Amino acid sequence: MATDPSKFHRIVILDYGSQYTQLIARRIREQHVYSEIVPFDIAAEKVKAAAPKGIILSGGPNSVFEEGAPGIDRAIFDLGIPILGICYGMQLMSQELGGRVQPGEAREYGKTEMTVLPGNDLFKGLPDSFVVWMSHGDRVAAIPDGFKVSAVSANCPYAAIRNEEKRFYGIQFHPEVVHTQHGNQILSNFVFNVCRARADWQLTTWVEDTVEKLKRQVGDDEVVLGLSGGVDSSVAAVLLHKAIGTRLHCIFVDNGLLRHREAEQVEEMFHARLGLDLTVVRAARKFYDALKGLVEPEAKRKAIGKTFIDVFAEEARKFKHCRFLGQGTIYPDVIESSHAVKGPSHTIKSHHNVGGLPPDLTFELCEPLRDLFKDEVRAVGRVMGMADELLDRQPFPGPGLGVRILGEVTEEKVKLLQQADLRVQEEVKKLPDYKTIWQTFAVLLPVKTVGVMGDRRTYEYTCAIRSVNSIDAMTADWTRLPYETLATMSNRIINEVRGINRVVYDISSKPPATIEWE
Repeated sequence: MATDPSKFHRIVILDYGSQYTQLIARRIREQHVYSEIVPFDIAAEKVKAAAPKGIILSGGPNSVFEEGAPGIDRAIFDLGIPILGICYGMQLMSQELGGRVQPGEAREYGKTEMTVLPGNDLFKGLPDSFVVWMSHGDRVAAIPDGFKVSAVSANCPYAAIRNEEKRFYGIQFHPEVVHTQHGNQILSNFVFNVCRARADWQLTTWVEDTVEKLKRQVGDDEVVLGLSGGVDSSVAAVLLHKAIGTRLHCIFVDNGLLRHREAEQVEEMFHARLGLDLTVVRAARKFYDALKGLVEPEAKRKAIGKTFIDVFAEEARKFKHCRFLGQGTIYPDVIESSHAVKGPSHTIKSHHNVGGLPPDLTFELCEPLRDLFKDEVRAVGRVMGMADELLDRQPFPGPGLGVRILGEVTEEKVKLLQQADLRVQEEVKKLPDYKTIWQTFAVLLPVKTVGVMGDRRTYEYTCAIRSVNSIDAMTADWTRLPYETLATMSNRIINEVRGINRVVYDISSKPPATIEWE
C-alpha cells in the first residue's frame, strides 16, 4: 500500500517561473524531505491546509515593477510559517512587507563573491565569504522594518536579509544551482534548523505512490508508449509495466536521426531481452523530407516533433483498445518548453514530447516521470531493479542528431555525424571515470575549412566535440577530458571519417550556453 504523502513533513514552493524552481524542490527531496510546487497565486487558506513546515518563494524572469508581475496572497505572511525568498522571491517579499526595490545600477549575473555577516541561522557553519550564483537586475534598496542584513556583495548591499522573529529569510542568489558554493547546506539550514522539518521521505515511497496512481489512472484500459531506448522512456515503460503488465504497448520510431546502429540495439534490448510488446516503425525518409530546407533550430525541432507525433499517432491508432498515451517526459523537458508547472517561465527551446499532440488524438496523457530530474529517474530505475547497462546510458535528445547538425539536415550529413560520434563514444568509454561524465557527443558544423591530407588539398566539414558534467541538466560544466583522449578522437575522426578535416572542442558551460548546440 502506498504511503499518503500528506503524512510527511513538507516544504511548499511558490513558483514564480524560474527555470530553477523544480531544482529547488529536487534539492530538498535530496535531503529526504517531501516538497511540492504550487502556483504563485495560491490562496493562503490552501497553504494553511497543506500544513507545510516551510514556504519558499522561487526566483522568476519578471520584475516586481512590471504591470501584472506575479504577486502573492499577503495573508501567507501571517500564517506563522517560515519563509525563504530566493531572488525574485526576496524582492517580492521585501516590497510586500514595506521595503523598497529598485533597478540595480549594475546587473549581477554569474558567480559573485559574497560576504556573510554574523548571526544568521541560514549560513550557520559556513565560511565568512564564498561564491554564489547571482542572476538579477533589480535589487532591494531598503529592507522592511524588523529585518537585518545577513550578507553583502560588491554590487548588492542586501545580498541576504532576515527577520528572526517571524523566521523570514531573503537571499538574492540561487542556492539551488551547483555554481553556488554551500548551496545545499543553505537549503538544509532552512529546512532543518529554521523549519524543523523531519527527513522522512524516500524515493522508494515515490515509486510505490506512482505505481498506485498509475493503476488508478489507467484502470482496466491499455497504454501505448513511445519508446526511444533512452533512460527516461525506458524507466517510464518499466513503471507502467509494473502497474498494468501486458496492457502496455511500446512503439519505437526510427527517425533516421539516431546514433550508429541504435535502432537495432533498441529492438534487441527491449523486445528480445526484456520481452516488451514493441512495434518498430522505420520512418527516416519522412523526417528527412520534413527537414528539407530548414536551418533555424526551433523550426527544425518543431518539424521533427510534428513528424514524430504524426508517425507515432498513425501507428498508435492501430491499438484500438488503448485509451492512454504514455510518455517519458521529465521535468527539464517541461520547464524548457515553457510548460512549467503553474509558473510564468520563458521559453528556452521546444521539446517534441511536451505538447503539440494533434487535436484529434483521443488518448489521455500518462507521464509518470514528469516531476523528476534525470538523476532521480535513474535512481527510480535502480529501485525497480533495472540494469546499470540501461540506466547509465548518456542522455540523447528527442530530436536526435537533428539538433547536432547545424544548418540543414540531410541524410548524407547524418551518416557523416554518426561515424564521427561513433568514434567519440568509443574513445570516451575507455576512460576510467566514464560513468561520471553526463554527456559526450559530436556536433557537425556548417563550416568547411581547408586542410591537407598527404599532398592533397581538402575542403571539408568541421566537427565539434562536446562533453559536460552535470547532475540534472539544468546546469553543466564542460568536462576536462584528457588531452590524449581528445587527440585520439581528433585523429580517428579526421583519418577515418571522409568529409571532416578539422575537430574543435567546446569549453562552454550551462548557463550561459545550453548542453546541446541547438
